Amino acid sequence: MKHVKELILYSIPEEEGILWEFTRIFEYCAREEGSEPDDDHETIQALCYQTLHKLIELAASHGFEGNLWQNYLAFLIVNHENAYSKACEIRGEVEGSINVFASHDFEILKGLFDYDLEQAAEKLFLPILKEILSYRRVEGSKQVFNRRIRDRICGLAVKLGQAKDVVEFQQAVAGFYREFGVGNLGLHKAFCIVHESEGAKIVPISNIAHVHLDDLVGYELAKEKLIANTEAFVKGRKANNCLLYGDAGTGKSTSIKAVVNQYYDQGLRMIEIYKHQFQDLNSLIAQVKNRNYKFIIYMDDLSFEEFEIEYKYLKAVIEGGLEKKPDNVLIYATSNRRHLVREKFSDKEERQDDLHKNDTVQEKLSLVARFGVTIYYGAPAPQEFREIVKKLAIKNNITLPEDQLLAKANQWELSHGGLSGRTAQQFIDHLLGTEAAPEGEPVSCLNGRL
Repeated sequence: MKHVKELILYSIPEEEGILWEFTRIFEYCAREEGSEPDDDHETIQALCYQTLHKLIELAASHGFEGNLWQNYLAFLIVNHENAYSKACEIRGEVEGSINVFASHDFEILKGLFDYDLEQAAEKLFLPILKEILSYRRVEGSKQVFNRRIRDRICGLAVKLGQAKDVVEFQQAVAGFYREFGVGNLGLHKAFCIVHESEGAKIVPISNIAHVHLDDLVGYELAKEKLIANTEAFVKGRKANNCLLYGDAGTGKSTSIKAVVNQYYDQGLRMIEIYKHQFQDLNSLIAQVKNRNYKFIIYMDDLSFEEFEIEYKYLKAVIEGGLEKKPDNVLIYATSNRRHLVREKFSDKEERQDDLHKNDTVQEKLSLVARFGVTIYYGAPAPQEFREIVKKLAIKNNITLPEDQLLAKANQWELSHGGLSGRTAQQFIDHLLGTEAAPEGEPVSCLNGRL
């Protein structure tokens, strides 16, 4: 079996302890009878125990089960960003000389997949080593980083373990990259920005709300406008930066979260950034501009006070800098303000002394003009609010009679923020926590209306 140090595209640093430690164990097991090993038996046994500890901790944090050794190798493959894996993301198998180098590496990786751990357990007199071949995870563990990603990695591990040859092995890997992508940007839907000493770092958000546009009751025209712009973007057509503005609690943020859930499998990703991080916008865009995904940079509750100047950085990034904004990046923002930068009546008096007062006005209004699509989310009328409540009640199997349900909802909204979709959802959550019927009970008392 070739050594992992011969890997080219999938070169693994020695700091990745599990792989290199297992390789050292395999070399000891493969030594010829009578030869003098580099390590003694006790040293290798101790190393094996340490490596098993690391592997089991990884399995616990990621929820792996089955053949942990193969799961671990699959985990390395799906997270390894290199010239081949990034070329295959979204597009699948590629042509060119790079396939020769990829095949070379996959021959080594397949050898690791096929290694007989049972034989190693016998040579090391460590029968417990066999336990990682059929590991059973703890059900209901709260530590699993992302069940959707875990299932995909475990599925790939099974497929690679069953591959008959290197060609089939490589096809399976390329197919995975095409369907799910590679690395954090490929496997996760949403990200945030963390500023470190070396600059901005894109960090995955493991648990994103699994909301869908159908979950937002009403606002059909607004959702259609948002979908049309997003679909154009995902399909490579011209699309605009988008501003969702209007009353609080009307579903602006929910709509954007639903968009990434709906179009994730078509290569859409979302990166959330706050206005105090706008200094990192250029660095962020530089990190994603050459990837095969589409990125929405998401700014929630965007607004600026008169003394805040961060909006000037945003204006330059959106449109105005020398470098053209990449075609795979759009900015989606939500705000309760239409014009984003706060203006006061007193500003008009101050402008009497401004020699170029029209320029001052344009300076403040020019930010919103850089959003080609603006979508208004207004507070629902009383009748619309009642319709939202009734639909949410049916969806959640709440069995209160309709007149009682609406009376309680009206009472709730008077003391909990007024008419909005958020207030309606909070009211339903209150009922589910205190007065809801047992799960599975019919909702006939709502008479099936709507």
